[in-house]
Amino acid sequence: MSEFFIQEKQLSRATRTIVKNEDGQSLFLMVGRWGTKGDALSLYSMNGKLVAHIKQISLTFGTRFELYKDFEKVGTMQKIFNWPGDFYYIRHLHWTVQGDIYNHRYHIHHFNQPIMAMNKATLFTGDYYVLDVTKDEDAPLCICIAAVLDYWLYHKNKNKEHPLDFRLDLN
Repeated sequence: MSEFFIQEKQLSRATRTIVKNEDGQSLFLMVGRWGTKGDALSLYSMNGKLVAHIKQISLTFGTRFELYKDFEKVGTMQKIFNWPGDFYYIRHLHWTVQGDIYNHRYHIHHFNQPIMAMNKATLFTGDYYVLDVTKDEDAPLCICIAAVLDYWLYHKNKNKEHPLDFRLDLN
């Protein structure tokens, strides 16, 4: 299990975001923007290699995002419902995201297997999101998913989705 640290409130902004390890070493750089169909965030390793990206594909009937690892599409993320708690599903990967999204305390699972846990921490250099990822190879996708959840959280007032949103497409 590895921990990844991201400065609080920097994850989904249209700015460069650095992802670090527990020793403070920079591991990934996230760049891009959100807001309109086709916008994307790209995650690069510090040697400049694109390792993952997430692309906004729909605005009508709820926002959906396509996840790519390297250059291969691996899943589509969508919000299934948001009352009484949020629940997200990533098609093709069969991952679910649930927990306290509003306070950045949630988990990603593949059936009963943990993939990632999100929490917050205060360090000497500021407040951070902490991603505990079970397998290092899942870290780039987990970082992209965390960026989408951060985007949905801070842009919820702009999002016109209905309170109950049951659009589970398992194809």
